[in-house]
Parts: sequence; structure tokens; C-alpha cells
Amino acid sequence: MYHNIAIHRALYASDEHQMVRQALIDFLKKEAIPHQEKWEKEKCAPKAFWRKMGEQGFLCMDIPQEYGGGGFDFSFNAMVLEESRRLGIDFGQAVHSDIVAPYILRYGTEAQKQHYLPKMVTGELIGCIGMTEPSAGSDLKSLKTTALDMGDYYLVNGSKTFITNGYVADFVCCAVRTDVGISLLLMDKELEGFTTGQPFDKIGIKYQDTCELFFEDVKVPKDNLLGEEGMGFKYMMADLPRERIGIAVESLGSAIGVLEKTLQYVTERKAFGRSIADFQNTQFKLADCAAEVQVYQAFLDRCIELQMQHQLSTEQASIAKLKATEMHGKLVDECLQLFGGYGFIWEYDVAKAFAGARVSRIYGGTSEIMKLIISRGLFKEFYRAKQKELAFQSNTNTQLNK
Repeated sequence: MYHNIAIHRALYASDEHQMVRQALIDFLKKEAIPHQEKWEKEKCAPKAFWRKMGEQGFLCMDIPQEYGGGGFDFSFNAMVLEESRRLGIDFGQAVHSDIVAPYILRYGTEAQKQHYLPKMVTGELIGCIGMTEPSAGSDLKSLKTTALDMGDYYLVNGSKTFITNGYVADFVCCAVRTDVGISLLLMDKELEGFTTGQPFDKIGIKYQDTCELFFEDVKVPKDNLLGEEGMGFKYMMADLPRERIGIAVESLGSAIGVLEKTLQYVTERKAFGRSIADFQNTQFKLADCAAEVQVYQAFLDRCIELQMQHQLSTEQASIAKLKATEMHGKLVDECLQLFGGYGFIWEYDVAKAFAGARVSRIYGGTSEIMKLIISRGLFKEFYRAKQKELAFQSNTNTQLNK
């Protein structure tokens, strides 16, 4: 009905994209939307729903066919994220499909790929990522969870917090500190000493479960090391652009969904004997929102294309996340205002979207961290020259003191 909200998407224009998109919409309207209230009370989406998503092929869509995936490109993953959030559905599939699975595909041994990936595609195994700790958020170099080398296994002690899918997941891709630096371990929940906290009672995205993980003398086989020991920090930094573009895409999808619902509401709601949509203030506010959506959509589509070509830079992904999430928060706030008192009632989607939008500027790296990354990129050559100058001065002083 409101065809001018988003510009034509060449990125998703193929018949295959449209077929998958419509199948996803039909599936979520039947299998997710009617159950949201129940899932919110339980603070997580059930594993049965994950398996249904997997059966329909909506999980890990870009995993190669040899590991059970569809072998699609990243644009299909992005489309699934965007359409899910447009419909107000967010149960943690981005962490599973766009963070954990790519880590295993990129750095895992053949045995690890064969064990985890096919079951991640079907939803039989759900993955989460264990980075954040009570005293280490964006500063990953400060993490304290340790993994002592005991010969044929690691002995892991520590904890993680704010872990998306932590409660429902079957395993965690966990960042730990080993003798040679930060490493990644694949830790199954069945391991003795691995316990899970109860899902947090959050202000939004209530059935995207988030909880704490605890490790007390957990024996992790050496075969569960992901990639090389001591390379974990490098791996995480290399894969963060994909996570951040995913968050930006989710923000765009949610913004589009809220705008669609607001347009419908203002045409139906009346004040002073006429439709709210008749007021110029309403028209101008929503015109601004539609313009914002289209501007960011164009940039995000370009970032998705770069990600598909494995050329998306850390700075570009940070710009996308920073500006898309800020746009998301501003747009939802403007739309909620047009709902009046109803916008403050939880049963209205705009209220849920308002609460859920806030965390997008926090997880995956805060807005402040995004600005730091962007500014470092801008001044990269300046600091490089400065370091050379300092090195030259130090060398000169050393020579003079001889």
C-alpha cells in the first residue's frame, strides 16, 4: 500500500529472492507472530521454532551445500534479517547464522564443520558467541576467562554475560585467554562445569534470550579449539564487519516496519473530526522518516554488496551500524509520538519496537566505539606519520647519547 517507503531493491530483485522473501513472510505470520506473547513470558523462542526455521531453509542460508546449507550469497541472509525485523520478529537468528556459523566455516577443521554446520542449518544445534564479560565489553583484550593447557584438554574458568541465545543454545563459540593470547573454543553445554543463568528480564526484544554463562573447571578437548591458538582476537576483529552490517540491516528492517504500521494508523485514527494523516505536521514528520529510510537503505545495500565480495571494511561497517541504528531510534521515537497514548501500551507494536531499538546502539559495539573506529580510519595516515616521527626522534636521541 505504501510503496514509497523503500526504493526499488535491485539487491533483492531476483525471482529467487522474491520467492524466499514471500515464503519467509508467510512462515513468520503463521509460526511466529501468533506466539509472541507466550514467548515474551518465557523469555525465549522455543527450540521447536528454531527447527521449523531450519526445516524451511531460513537458517545459515549462505552455508555451502556440502555442509547442508543452501549455498546462497550473503544477500539472502541480509534479506531474512531485514524481513524478520520488519515484521517485528527477532529471536537471535543473526548470532546463530551470521556470527557463529561463519566462524566455524572460516576457521574450523573439517571435523568441526561436519559436526556443527549441518545441524546448525536444520536448527538441531543452536549456537551463541561468548565474548562479553562482566568487566570486559567492547574492550575484548581485557577478558578474564582463562583456558589452561592441561595436555590433551583445556581447563576453562570464568564467566560471560549478555549472551544472546545463551539460554537456548547448545554450544558457545567462546573467547578465552590461553598462554599465547586470546583463543576461541567450541564448548558444548553438556560439558561438566558449564552452567547457564536464567534469561535476563530486558526492556525489549524479550524473547531474544540473553543470559550469563558460567565455567567452573570445564574440561574442553583440544579438538574443540577453533583455528589457531592465540589468534582469537584477530579472528573476532576480522569478522566484526559482518556482525555490524547485520545489526544495521536489522535496524533498517525494523524502521521500515514501524513506518508502515504508523502510516496505517494515522490514516485510520481521527482527531478533531479528521484523520491524523490530514495534518501537515503528520505528513512532514513521516516524509522525513521515509527520506531517512531511503537514504540509509541505499548505503546499506552497497555495504551488503561489498560484504558479498568480502571487501567490506571495518570503517564502512562501523559507519553503517552507527548511522542506521541512530536513524532507527529517532524514527521509532517520532512514530511513537504519532500514536499518542497508545504508543506507550505494550500490546502495540510501536511500543515494542521503541524498547527494542535502544539496544542496537549498544550491542555489537557501542555507538561511541563505532565513532572511535571511524575516526581512526580518518586519521590513519596522520597517526602513521606521527609514529614514524616518534621512532625517528627516539633513534636520533639514542645515537646522540652514545
